Amino acid sequence: MSQMKSVKRYIGCALLTLVAVATQAQVTVEARIDSASIFIGEQVGMTVEVASDAGQAVEFPHYDSLQQILPGLEVLTSTEPDTDYLNDSKRMVLTKRYIVTSFDSALYYIPPMQVKVGDSTYKSNNLALKVVTYEIDTMAIDSIFPFKAEMRPAFSWDDWWPVIWLTIILVLLAALLIYIIVRLVTNKPIIRRIRLRQHIAPHKVAMQKIAQIKEEKLMQSEDSKEYYTQLTDTLRQYISDRFGFNAMEMTSTEIIERLQAESDEEALRELRELFQTADLVKFAKYTTLINENDRNLVTAVDYINQTKIEEEVKPQPAEIVVEEKRSKLTKAVLIGSIAVSAIATIVVVVLLVRRLYYLFI
Repeated sequence: MSQMKSVKRYIGCALLTLVAVATQAQVTVEARIDSASIFIGEQVGMTVEVASDAGQAVEFPHYDSLQQILPGLEVLTSTEPDTDYLNDSKRMVLTKRYIVTSFDSALYYIPPMQVKVGDSTYKSNNLALKVVTYEIDTMAIDSIFPFKAEMRPAFSWDDWWPVIWLTIILVLLAALLIYIIVRLVTNKPIIRRIRLRQHIAPHKVAMQKIAQIKEEKLMQSEDSKEYYTQLTDTLRQYISDRFGFNAMEMTSTEIIERLQAESDEEALRELRELFQTADLVKFAKYTTLINENDRNLVTAVDYINQTKIEEEVKPQPAEIVVEEKRSKLTKAVLIGSIAVSAIATIVVVVLLVRRLYYLFI
């Protein structure tokens, strides 16, 4: 009986061993290299391929940039694992590439790459890489060239436009800052200049326009309408300025009725005849004689002389200069403006220096 138990124990151990071997056989790790030989400084790709059941966690060897796999052989970069599924996604194949280089000529033995699958670690096959140097003919000196100088990038306005704009802004800010500081330090008053328009009496303005009508000899012109239009407009403007109502927008009858309280009847009679003649010329195409035009011009002058008011002439300056002292609020605003302008200037200077630094390094 005890012998049977021993046999069963041996059989169980054997089955467990077979299962373990079968499980181990489900994972394969293979490494290959693109070329077995390179020149110094050349790059070559090294591929590690892992086949396992789908869903298992696979961890490839990790190397930082320029980290050495072994002395003299450096890893430049590596790719993310690429996954392919087989047998209805029951199996998977993961591929990862490493780009390596060397600057020492030698024959390198690359040890097996260790890959962790699940809780187990698996090793790849061995690899070898031969790094050879260039053959230099020391007898042919012309074939040996020194190191070339560092090449500067081509000139581009896109690199310099920020510098130009920052310089313009800096100049404007500096000018503004200097101006504000000078205004604050000198404490000069604010000066305003007000130009005055000389006042001319209404009758003088009217007489100047009548003199102009005489110079142009409109009373002798065949165009009586133009003559009476200018003459009545001069009278209307004089009446508006002299008596204080808008005669320019009133009819001749309305003007006469309004003036009856201001002027004597004899002066208004002649002025009424003048306006009636003007209305006939302008609206009824009435033709006047030259002596009639002269008489109406004299009537206008007489009416202005009879109703004018002589004003006392007082000398007036051409302009007035007003000086205002700067208030405390104005000084506070100036100081605040100096602070803001100074900060903005410093910021622009820093940006400009940084831009120039990156352009010339």
